[in-house]
Amino acid sequence: MLRTLLRDLLDSPVATQMRRFVVVGAFTAGVQMVLLWLFVDTGGLNYLVGAVIAIEITIVLTYVLNNAWTFKAIQNTGRAEYWTGLLKTNVVRGTAIPIQLAVLFVLVEWQSVPYLGSNAVAIVVSGLYRFVLDARWTWG
Repeated sequence: MLRTLLRDLLDSPVATQMRRFVVVGAFTAGVQMVLLWLFVDTGGLNYLVGAVIAIEITIVLTYVLNNAWTFKAIQNTGRAEYWTGLLKTNVVRGTAIPIQLAVLFVLVEWQSVPYLGSNAVAIVVSGLYRFVLDARWTWG
């Protein structure tokens, strides 16, 4: 029974989706970190304002990549279906923004962790929440 469970965790369609979701997430997290750095260090924005803008840009990028690769078998293909999926992922990820910003704020303001390191932690903390909702609702 344990062997079957472990095999399913490694070889099931959900496991494949999760691995792809993590790859896309790691890539777009990197993009988000670069954007955040550009907005804050180059553009002079407050780190929370920069985070919101960087998050929204990467929401769109993440949707495009996840729809094309992570959820390829059930991707949103028609024009209306594609735009509905983009709206749904914006709702899912939009509800994760307060989680990410709260973690970012607490680590920066209360723990004196640099904002980029704090943002990386915040991305991971909100990641599982985003996967579950996206898998069940956006592409479910």
